[in-house]
Amino acid sequence: MSKQKILIVGSSNTDMVIKTEHLPRPGETVIGGTFFMNPGGKGANQAVTVARLGGQSVFICKTGSDVFGHQACQLFEEEGIDTSYILFDSKNPSGVALITVDANAENCIVVASGSNANLLREDLVKAKEAIEEADIILMQLEIPVETVEFVAKTANEKNKKVILNPAPAQPLSAELISNLYIITPNETEAEMISGITITNDSSAFEAAKKIADMGVDNVIITMGDRGALVHNKTISAIIDAYKVKAIDTTAAGDVFNGALAVALAENRTIVDAVRFACKTAAISVTREGAQSSVPYRNEVDI
Repeated sequence: MSKQKILIVGSSNTDMVIKTEHLPRPGETVIGGTFFMNPGGKGANQAVTVARLGGQSVFICKTGSDVFGHQACQLFEEEGIDTSYILFDSKNPSGVALITVDANAENCIVVASGSNANLLREDLVKAKEAIEEADIILMQLEIPVETVEFVAKTANEKNKKVILNPAPAQPLSAELISNLYIITPNETEAEMISGITITNDSSAFEAAKKIADMGVDNVIITMGDRGALVHNKTISAIIDAYKVKAIDTTAAGDVFNGALAVALAENRTIVDAVRFACKTAAISVTREGAQSSVPYRNEVDI
């Protein structure tokens, strides 16, 4: 297997989860069932996924100098993640996410970003060595987009492969998109980026082509239990999802992206990498929680 180094730049949160029959409507109080607290955050979920799948995982994030932040850092070290570049914020608390999961495994999430919103460009200037040493850089949008833009530009100039999971959905600059090797929106995010409403496979392919025309080499639209659409100059296809009984879809997208990065670091083709990512994500949705749902390599390779 390849020893390519994967750098994840992103968020770390503590997830507070309540399971309930249905998601509350505005003004409605729902009596829920189980409550549990889990380490989460899109960046952290992806870093843990990379580590558990046998990749060389280096994580840059900013946590509060509080119990949540110190606990998260300890957990990252136990997972075998390189924490050399993790920063502690003396002014802002660690990020927190409040998550409600319904009986159909759908979720509703509200995030208080805390220190994640204070991971600034100047913090990454100090971590240029990490960017230079990495082969693949994986990012999301739970940190300031200016920071993401800086890392993408710096990494692209050094011929690194930059993967952006553009979640949560927000407008992206043309310059950012042009500095990416792969972008991995879900259907909602793909609609926002492309301006095309996705109602079926045909419109999904149209959206993928529109995004590719903005300057990114590869577009992968994740489509939940329908799989993932892959589009570049040589292929345009849907890779089927693995059929499972989902109980919690929290972090499924993060697991997909972490697995994708690991497979690419092993020099797999993009189609094989997406297939591996689909399988890994499918296993994760059969379990509760964010990082607690991430499978290990021996479970995926069966």
